[in-house]
Amino acid sequence: MSARSDRRRLALRGADLVLMAMHHRWKRAGISENALLVVETNLPVEPDRVRRALARFALQCPWVSARLARPFPWGKLAWTRGGTAAPPVHHERVDSRAAFDRAIEHELNASIDPAREAPLRARVLDIQAADGGARGALVLTWFHPLMDPRGAQNLLAYLQERNGADPATARSDPQHTRPPDLRSLRDRGVIARRSLAYMRDLVPVPPTSPGAGRLPTGRIAFRRVALANHERWDARSGPRDIAWHLAVVGGSMATLWRRRGLPDTPFVVPVAVDLRPKGAPGPTIGNCLAFHFARFRPSQTAGTATLAAALRAQMADAVRDGQIEANAVAMDFLQLRPLSMMLRALPWAGGGDAFSFNCADVGGVPRALERVFGRRVVNAYHVPSVVPRPGIGVFFNRCGPTDNVVVSWAYGSVDESEAEAILHDLSAALRDRAGGEPIAAGGAARAARR
Repeated sequence: MSARSDRRRLALRGADLVLMAMHHRWKRAGISENALLVVETNLPVEPDRVRRALARFALQCPWVSARLARPFPWGKLAWTRGGTAAPPVHHERVDSRAAFDRAIEHELNASIDPAREAPLRARVLDIQAADGGARGALVLTWFHPLMDPRGAQNLLAYLQERNGADPATARSDPQHTRPPDLRSLRDRGVIARRSLAYMRDLVPVPPTSPGAGRLPTGRIAFRRVALANHERWDARSGPRDIAWHLAVVGGSMATLWRRRGLPDTPFVVPVAVDLRPKGAPGPTIGNCLAFHFARFRPSQTAGTATLAAALRAQMADAVRDGQIEANAVAMDFLQLRPLSMMLRALPWAGGGDAFSFNCADVGGVPRALERVFGRRVVNAYHVPSVVPRPGIGVFFNRCGPTDNVVVSWAYGSVDESEAEAILHDLSAALRDRAGGEPIAAGGAARAARR
């Protein structure tokens, strides 16, 4: 059992609370707070192996079966240990790729109530191929404040290595939660005040998002494209990183802004920064993230390389000035605030639009996940929910030689045709940059027309 798993309560950290506050603001829309890790395999996965692995893991790390509670109106939101029952594992057979996409959409929209059920569940899917063979998929669905995508990858790697095999051959027990910040309250307060001062001047003009003035339906959809990347990049255009991805997404969003007649006010986009130590798996539970806020106007998106360089310079300035660390420390001071007050640290968000859109690059799937439960991994990607405003998010990752682009959107805030146009633009940009070829597409759009 890990060194800290004997605790009865595990308080949520800053990034977890911000995620909850964003959804709380739009709770009447009825949109789930789910996030998914979808792992496609060359053959079906045996569901009993997953059940046994989760049962053993729940004994080591009870937070995957915990409940979320606040002991008093002014207390800290925390995971509380219940029993040791493992999270549920469902098994389903689907007869087509379209049915598989509908199953993913169902997981995305089937809300988890963390006060009454485990914040994690798994679904094993057997996918009937057109040639009569069968492939498989393992889908981890979690209440997003439980962990981030890297945490989900860590969890699956631990299930595979420590629980899916002989425990005598496994590594020493990992640390599943972040250690506490040992700096004094006074020192952390000084750092947090620096973040608040930074926020007050960061965005002089409030941003606009596609969801402004629109009524969401309470349903999330997604579309995905996978591209084979042949590594034929043009070195003159710079590295393919989050800044480059954000510049490409910004150009596609600028087209949407022009179609909608939205103003040329600066985009404000939160960029997640992983706080885990370099080269180490780091904690599983909790969103181990700080945030940088990228800013640029729609009219500045014509030159991708130029904009990407400017965005890299913004991020470098934020690191040099200590703003990313200050933002991380400040978020942890939200623990005693009610959810309705947590976003007051963003003074520009008073009108409803905290950000213009979401964008994240999860990076590469670790080599530890080349195989899961005896099956070869064909592809793996992240599918999260989004709130009605901004109403749309774009998420990148790489699994081996495959680039994945996922667009999630809130119906009503964004139209299906708008989401598909953005995905088309992004996949074309990736093909042009990497010499890649489309190898798969999927999503919920077909299900939406049923």
